[in-house]
Amino acid sequence: MIVASAVYRLALSLWVGGIALFTFVVTPVIFRTHGRDAAGRIVGSIFPVYFRYGLVLAALALLARIVAGEAFHGVRQWIGTLLIATAILLTGYQAYGLTPRMERVKRSVASFETAPPEDPARMEFSRLHGISMVVNLVVLLEGVALVVARESVRR
Repeated sequence: MIVASAVYRLALSLWVGGIALFTFVVTPVIFRTHGRDAAGRIVGSIFPVYFRYGLVLAALALLARIVAGEAFHGVRQWIGTLLIATAILLTGYQAYGLTPRMERVKRSVASFETAPPEDPARMEFSRLHGISMVVNLVVLLEGVALVVARESVRR
């Protein structure tokens, strides 16, 4: 139980920290230091690894939570377990549903630097990108809630 609890804390920390680092540091730096099209290609090439990283760590956190006996023994535990399960589903949706759709639309835009804002493909990409950003933020907030809840239980 002690090992499983430690694995849970480690997986949760790496998962939430990875989301925060990619969202608030890596992506903005790439877009500040490269043209929009190049930055989009770079970030787009990172996404498959980013999503696998999130899925593996969230699944590991869920498994460790179950093994540690912290998954189903009360309302708070159930809520935490549901937060992780929801985050896994949302990350899977991003990885295998939303991102492939975005890639297909992106291929029909010659350049985001020169395409007019009213270009239908660019507008569709922007719509999907907005959904992706909201989903990413929800997953991050779920992870932060788990970290905060974990700390408040320990006090």
